[in-house]
Formats: sequence, C-alpha cells, structure tokens
Amino acid sequence: MPDTTGPLLIVGGHEDKAGEAAVLRRLVALAGGTRAVVGVVPTASADESRAVATYVDAFERLGAARVEPLFVRSRWEAVADWDRRAGAVTAVFFTGGDQLRITSTLGGTRFHAWLRARHREGLVIAGTSAGASMMSDVMIVEGDAAHTPTLNTVRLAVGMGFWPGVVIDQHFSQRGRIGRLLSALAQNPAVLGVGIDENTAVEVDFARRTFRVLGQACVTVLDGHGIRATNASESRPGQPLALTDVVLHVLPAPWEYSWANRTPREPEAAPGTKEGEA
Repeated sequence: MPDTTGPLLIVGGHEDKAGEAAVLRRLVALAGGTRAVVGVVPTASADESRAVATYVDAFERLGAARVEPLFVRSRWEAVADWDRRAGAVTAVFFTGGDQLRITSTLGGTRFHAWLRARHREGLVIAGTSAGASMMSDVMIVEGDAAHTPTLNTVRLAVGMGFWPGVVIDQHFSQRGRIGRLLSALAQNPAVLGVGIDENTAVEVDFARRTFRVLGQACVTVLDGHGIRATNASESRPGQPLALTDVVLHVLPAPWEYSWANRTPREPEAAPGTKEGEA
C-alpha cells in the first residue's frame, strides 16, 4: 500500500513572514492553498497570544482559507476530543520558544495521539525553531555551542517522534551549533544529524524517504553511521570527544537528501540551461 503519511516542514527559525515568505508560502501550498486550514500551536512560546497573532497574519496574507489557534496550555487540556475541536485543519504549525515545553505538555497525551494518527492519514505537520527540534525522537533540549564537543556539551530528551531516526538542530550556522550536533551524534551514532539554518527548511517526504531543502541558506547533514572510533562511552564530563569518519554534507535549496541510502542528490538543471548559466 502507498505511504499516506503527510509531509513535515521543519524550519530553522527566523523565517521570513512579511516579504516573499517562501518557506511559509510552501506550507500553505502543502496544506491546500486557498483551501488550507492551518492550526497554530503556540505551546512552546512564553507569549502564546502574540505568537498566534504573528502567524495568523502571515498565513492569512499568504492565502490560507482559515487559521485556527490551538491553545494547549496543560496536559489536562491535551486530553480534549481534538478530532472534534480541530478535525478540519489541513496543517498544524508549532511556533518557536522552548521545545521542552512542547514535549512535557503534549508528549503521550490524547493531543499527541491525534496528531500522529492524522499525520499518518496525510496531515501536514510543521514547526519552527523549538517547533523544529521536537520533530525527532531524539531531541536536543539545550547545549553549549561555543566550546569543544564533550558529553556535557548537549542535553538530550525524547521528542515527539514525527521523524524517527534523526536529531534536529535549528538556528544552526547562525549560532555555530555544529559542536553540539556532533555531541548528540556521538551519543546516538545510528541517527542522522540535521542542522537547519535560519529562514531555511526541510520538506520531508516519507513516501520517497527523502527531504528537500527550501529557503535562503543551507542544511547541514551529519551522518555518523560509519563512525569507526569514538570515546563517548569512556569519556568523562568535560573531556573532549573523539569521533572519526563522520560524513558531512552542506546542502542549499533545492538539493535533496535520501535517508534511505544516506546520499544527497544534486538538483537537475532547468530545461534549456547550460552548466554555469543562471
């Protein structure tokens, strides 16, 4: 049977909302264009009303039919009948803030189960910044990006599990976070590290087991599957980590990456263009 799982749109933060807004425009298109009904979940934000107002304005300007605030402030509220309350949404978007606020409030609840079931049926799930980090099953909670990678460079937790087998970091190049993603990889070498720059996103296609890069900057992929040596299990807190044979890719739009065979794919040239032409 064909895989009907909906796409993920995972944004590295600080996406353009007032100009061309290419990343958010793509979310509206995935959700149905002028028929799109976008539910905005501001659970991560310290100022939920302001976060919702920002994205209501953005998605309405980009042509969505309707934008629905989905306020879930506690685990008690997460046990509601969400299929009745929000069954009409065609996409759910998580705002930025604190990713641990998302997982501790929503993880394992009826709201979480509703999202996973709807996602398997084709619902688009998207998120920015904290709403990006929580997408994986291994989640970066916090970490020191300014120092040599060590075991205590990064703190990990369980994410929402929409994209298994990866660990995601955001604001990646802008905040120099390659060290903390390497630290996460040292502790979980079987997962794929995906670092997403600001105003940049990955569009995840489960049927093809690929993702495509969108937006202004780049996505860094760290593949530790072939790591031959690491001192992660023996090192003490603060001791520098050893890692060998990590594969690194830096991919701008519109490059693709297959996590099925762990290879990037260069975009095909537009018809009628020659190599080197714009």
